[in-house]
Amino acid sequence: MAATFGGEVPPHLHTGRGADPFLRFLARASAGLEWLNRRSSRRRRPAVAVDRDVRVVVDRIRTEAEDVVSLRLRAADGSALPAWQPGAHLDVVLPSGRIRQYSLCGSTADRHHYRIAVRRIADGGGGSREVHDELGEGSALVIRGPRNAFPFITASRYLFVAGGIGITPILPMVCTAAARDADWRLVYTGRSRESMPFLDELAALDPARVWIRSDTEYGVPASGGELLEHAPSDATIYCCGPTPMITGVRIDARRTGNGAVHWERFSAPPVVDGRPFQVELATDGRVLDVPADRSALDVIREARPQVAFSCRQGFCGTCRVKVLSGGVEHRDHVLTGDERAGHMMICVSRAGGDHLVVDL
Repeated sequence: MAATFGGEVPPHLHTGRGADPFLRFLARASAGLEWLNRRSSRRRRPAVAVDRDVRVVVDRIRTEAEDVVSLRLRAADGSALPAWQPGAHLDVVLPSGRIRQYSLCGSTADRHHYRIAVRRIADGGGGSREVHDELGEGSALVIRGPRNAFPFITASRYLFVAGGIGITPILPMVCTAAARDADWRLVYTGRSRESMPFLDELAALDPARVWIRSDTEYGVPASGGELLEHAPSDATIYCCGPTPMITGVRIDARRTGNGAVHWERFSAPPVVDGRPFQVELATDGRVLDVPADRSALDVIREARPQVAFSCRQGFCGTCRVKVLSGGVEHRDHVLTGDERAGHMMICVSRAGGDHLVVDL
């Protein structure tokens, strides 16, 4: 038999009736594989790239406090949006091309709307001003995610501490804890009640479990110890807000033996154990001095304001650059081991030596 499954038997395996049965078996197997390969190649369709961008429309904008607006988003095609859990955030691609991260602060049960809230930062990078001044109901945006770098774990007792716009990832956690009949408390701080978003929604919860603490009422910002006074015994602590508040809570929780602290900050972290170094921009050879207490991103943006950035904490990947020369002390949470061989996140990572050359 000279052919099997429509395929030709290779000459070196061509056999007659008196040939070795094993050779005849190999001939049939080889021809069968060739037939399958040809058949699959005819049917295989070109690979289609996966589009992980979700196109959405702003269908409602609401003022939540002084300089704070919330945006309700829906899918542009009306489809259901990906599910999410408390603590998740979106990467929002603004019309200008800026990419910013905003915590989801709506209902996890609503699969047709996302809600984010944005505080105007007059001297920031321009993202919040763009949201406040240029977006309106009907504006089209692109989002990526949701992603969760602040996961909400199941526990029987919680203390939630929020400062200002830090209420956004905390609010869904509080609502979930209440729905689960957990023992929880919320301490919410801010400059004034007028500056604190979502007070109306918190008023609908158990008032005995919520302490609204504004600086105008109490005179000075709260210490970590004061904020922790309301913690149930052995509570799991979630904290989000300004860096000094988070630092105070973490230090005093460790000192007093309170439960584990889970935290997320909305500003760049302070540089810890930094060493000064120089970063060279390959396109023009400019050499910039990075002090021990500043990030490479901050220094580079003074020379190149157009350099993209977002989270400033090493987890979003926006400010990744190619390293052409020099070692890197990696401090990010996003690059893989292979990627670290030739790239760095300039918002947090630093030179391993005295000099770096980057592809900028």
